[in-house]
Amino acid sequence: MTTLLGGIEAGGTKFVCAVGTGPDDIRAMVRIPTTTPEETIGQALAFFQEQTRQRGPLAALGIASFGPVELHPGSLQYGFITSTPKPGWRNADVAGPFRRALGIPVGFDTDVNGAALGEHHWGAAQGLDTFVYLTIGTGIGGGGLLNGRLMHGLIHPEMGHIRLPRDPKADPFPGGCPFHGDCFEGLASGPALEKRLGQRAESLPVDHPVWALEAHYIALALTSYICTLSPQRLILGGGVMAQQHLFPLVRAEVRRLLNGYIQSPAILEHIESYIVPPALAERSGVLGALALARAGLSSPAPTR
Repeated sequence: MTTLLGGIEAGGTKFVCAVGTGPDDIRAMVRIPTTTPEETIGQALAFFQEQTRQRGPLAALGIASFGPVELHPGSLQYGFITSTPKPGWRNADVAGPFRRALGIPVGFDTDVNGAALGEHHWGAAQGLDTFVYLTIGTGIGGGGLLNGRLMHGLIHPEMGHIRLPRDPKADPFPGGCPFHGDCFEGLASGPALEKRLGQRAESLPVDHPVWALEAHYIALALTSYICTLSPQRLILGGGVMAQQHLFPLVRAEVRRLLNGYIQSPAILEHIESYIVPPALAERSGVLGALALARAGLSSPAPTR
């Protein structure tokens, strides 16, 4: 008998909920607008309860959530979103309602760690034990594996909030992050591009100078991750990276910034297969949530 799993890609604009076992076996999927925690979580819970009635009980549920989130199982706020700027979601309990109502293990992690796990199981990070998954879209976040383990620590990586050098003469835009101004997210996220330009960036031609500036900021961040984490691959997803013409610009700028210092054939000779889009495309997140559910089957239950 197939062990059915549930997965939620809990995003700032929508919750994508699925039941299945992997990319070739999705039995049901629904997209729910992210409104209030009560409404959104209630609709998601109703979906899984209906699926349980139709298909039988799920073995586990995985939630890959926007954040910041609390990931320490011993914390009273385990499974909560914490200091998010999204209105209404600060200190929202995301995992708890599903655990209590469904009575099954719930794997919980950041949306980017979830997507990274999906790519590790079925996508562009298969066979690797150290890699970075970066999403560049409404926000910027990063995660991945280090020596075969998802990136955790004091809290979890916040790769979108590293500080980048900005030349005010070349880029007078002060940044759009409410916490840090001109951090990576404040300079290079989708909303930052729109605020800088006064229009949506995807409407611009590929030779518009903003794309070279965007590639420069992305490459600055990637060179920092390369030098600190030494990833075997960098996977770049999110709405901004749907602009495929950015990839060659980013790769060239990474090489220029590293200036031959990192002596690896992956960068010097094969950078096209080192900085890559996600193989699972827009399904990385929800498939990663299913992978988190699978991991949740063998994880210790939280104390609350």
